[in-house]
Amino acid sequence: MYNFYAFLGRMKYIDRWSLMHSIKKENIMEHSQEVAIITHALCLIKNKMFNGKLNVEKALLLALYHEVGEVITGDLPTPIKYFNSEIQSAYKDLEVKACEKLLNMLPDELKEEYRESILPDKNIEEAKIVKYADKISAYIKCLEELKQGNSEFKKAESTIKKAIKEYDSEEVNYFMDNFVGAYKLTLDELD
Repeated sequence: MYNFYAFLGRMKYIDRWSLMHSIKKENIMEHSQEVAIITHALCLIKNKMFNGKLNVEKALLLALYHEVGEVITGDLPTPIKYFNSEIQSAYKDLEVKACEKLLNMLPDELKEEYRESILPDKNIEEAKIVKYADKISAYIKCLEELKQGNSEFKKAESTIKKAIKEYDSEEVNYFMDNFVGAYKLTLDELD
């Protein structure tokens, strides 16, 4: 029996922020969908406004599967994940092993088709865009929590905002300047 899709179904049950008190719970599936939407926007901005040549469909697949290993490993909080190079390296190895385990749950005829999306080359432009979108999604989560009065996300918000600025990416800067502000508004203010 191939259990790949049964494992993917678990994405909607694993809380992304389990070690921080969150007012709004978010699971891996919701997070991945938000990252895909932001990825789509970043690709369009790059291609239409900054003469990019990104493969939008490829980037969207990478975004949808970017956290798939966490159905096995769970999420490790950023301060722990990046505490030192040994932990960071060990966690990356664990993520790869989890993704390999998931790939091995597929029929042989499909494994290579999924491999490109689940274990992509991190150096391709589409993978970099997904990384940017993932960080922007984390920033938006902080904004949403702060808007609800949850000060536990204050330090994370400033740390993530600084990391986003360090990307020095035209499409990221454009998205941050033109779209992120709307996440600070109430529903009535969006009118």
